[in-house]
Amino acid sequence: MSNLDLDLNLLKVLEVLFHHRNVSAAARALGVTQPSVSQSLKRLREHFGDDLFVRQGGEMSPTAAAERLRGPVMRIMTAVHSDIVPSGPFEPEKSDRCFTLSLSDLGELSFLPDLMVALRRRAPRITVQSVTLPPRELRESLIGGEIDLALGYFIEFDGDHLFSQKLFEQSFVCLVSEDHPTIRDSLTVEQFVQGEHAVIEQDGRSQEIFERRLVALGIQRQVVLRSPHFMSIPLLIAHSDMIATVPLAVARIYTRLTRLRMLELPFSCPSVELKQFWHRRSHTDPGTIWLRRLVAELFKGQDPTAGERSPFWRTFLDSASRVPAPGDPSASRVG
Repeated sequence: MSNLDLDLNLLKVLEVLFHHRNVSAAARALGVTQPSVSQSLKRLREHFGDDLFVRQGGEMSPTAAAERLRGPVMRIMTAVHSDIVPSGPFEPEKSDRCFTLSLSDLGELSFLPDLMVALRRRAPRITVQSVTLPPRELRESLIGGEIDLALGYFIEFDGDHLFSQKLFEQSFVCLVSEDHPTIRDSLTVEQFVQGEHAVIEQDGRSQEIFERRLVALGIQRQVVLRSPHFMSIPLLIAHSDMIATVPLAVARIYTRLTRLRMLELPFSCPSVELKQFWHRRSHTDPGTIWLRRLVAELFKGQDPTAGERSPFWRTFLDSASRVPAPGDPSASRVG
C-alpha cells in the first residue's frame, strides 16, 4: 500500500476506534461485523507501521503514533461529516454514538447526574466520554472535532469559529468549619484577611475570576494550602480552621455531607457564567444539535445543584445525611 493509497473508510474506522476503544463497540457503531473492523485495523497497522491500538485493561488504548494521528484524522472526518457528506436525521433512540464532553471535576459533579439520567431515558444506547483538558488543548480539540461539547467556564474562550450558549450563573461563597473558633454566622473582611486560606488553582477556570477580584480590591490572604482540586478541599476545611472560597455548587453539596458553614463573601464579586461551547464544524451536525438542545433544556437558566428542577439534586438535597441547623446560612442566606 503506497503512502497515498489509504481508503477513506479506514479513517472512519480509526475515528470510531478513537471514540469507543473497543473493536466490538466500533463494529456496532459502524453497522458492520467485528471481523470486518479487525481486518480494517490490520490494514491500518500495515499502512502506518504501528500497532495503533493495544489492549490495556478492558479497552484498546491508542499508541503514541495513534495519538499523533488523532487530531488530523478527527479534522478530516469532521470536515467530511459537516462539509462534504450531508448528515441524515438523528434518531437518538436508535443511535449508539459516543459523545465526548469536556468537563472539569466540578463540571462532572454538576452536569452529569441529570444529563446521564436524561440520556438513559431518551437515548439508551448513546455513551459519553468525559475528559478534562487545559484550555489551549481543549480549544484545539474542539477545532479538530475530538470534543463534541465543552461545558463550564473558560476564560477568553472565543474566536476560532467557536459558538457558545449561556446556561446559568453561579456565585462564590466561603466555607469554614462549623467548629471554627472565631467565625460563626457571618464573615468580615478583617476575618477574611487574617484567616488562613486553602486556595484552588486551576488555569483558565472560574476561580480566576475570584482571584482577579482580590487583586482589584487589593486584598491579600494568608495562603497555607494550594491545590488544583475542588473535591478534597471541603473535607480539609471541615477539620481545620482554614477558609476556602468556592463556587456555590461545591458549598451546596458539601454542607450537606460534613460539618461546614457556607458564608457570603464580605465583599462583592462577579458571578461565573457557565456555558456550553462547540465548534463551527459540529454546528449543523444533527447529533450535536440534539445534544446541545438537551443540555439547554436541562440547564438553561437553572443551576442543577439548586435542586428546583433537577430530580437528582432535589432528591440529594432532601435526603442528605446532614440537614442544616436553624440559622445555618446554607439553608437561608445563600442559594
